[in-house]
Amino acid sequence: MRILVIEDEEALRELLGRALKREGHATDLAADGTDGLHYATEYPVDLAIVDLGLPGHGGMEIIRSVRQRGLKYPILVLTARSDWQDKVQALELGADDYVTKPFRIEELMARVNALLRRSAGHAAPEVRFGPLEVNLSSQDVRLEEQLLELTSFEYKVLEYFILHPDQVVSKMELNEHLYDEDADPDSNVIEVIIGRLRKKLDPDSSWQPIETLRGRGYRFRSAEA
Repeated sequence: MRILVIEDEEALRELLGRALKREGHATDLAADGTDGLHYATEYPVDLAIVDLGLPGHGGMEIIRSVRQRGLKYPILVLTARSDWQDKVQALELGADDYVTKPFRIEELMARVNALLRRSAGHAAPEVRFGPLEVNLSSQDVRLEEQLLELTSFEYKVLEYFILHPDQVVSKMELNEHLYDEDADPDSNVIEVIIGRLRKKLDPDSSWQPIETLRGRGYRFRSAEA
């Protein structure tokens, strides 16, 4: 998943970036509201973490602008403010959750993962498609109850697919949501990763959930499709 962090405190911004990358997410980091608003409205985003007390455009303005443009990705607010009215205003503008500073990084990661699951329609961390079961919290993947060994990038591709079931996903979309901005992705790498995933998900050619749609991309078929 691609996560945008808009935070003017450099130490905290870098800490969040490292923690999110350890969880397997691609990140964009913005140090002020001006850059943050540009990222939030012009770049692909799966979730945004927005500090309210930003130089340039404030956090409230960013939330308002994102929602006014019809962008529906989850927004998690960071605030050092104890005034409950600020939190209520942020939620009314369209934020999905908030964390008050100081906080434990584990709490924030749990809220990020919960928001990503909720935005994809999954309340619980376990997601099942036919014989495949994925725990989005532990990142365990099981096929017919047997634990599958996936590389980090294989898991990232699979996670993106299962959070967007029955949707056409292009190679460009996968690149945009799974690589950091400064990366130089090769579309052939995506093809190789998906080829390996197919073999691991369907070792005996009995159930293949990943379809290739020539000239369009891929589609992960849910059990009901």
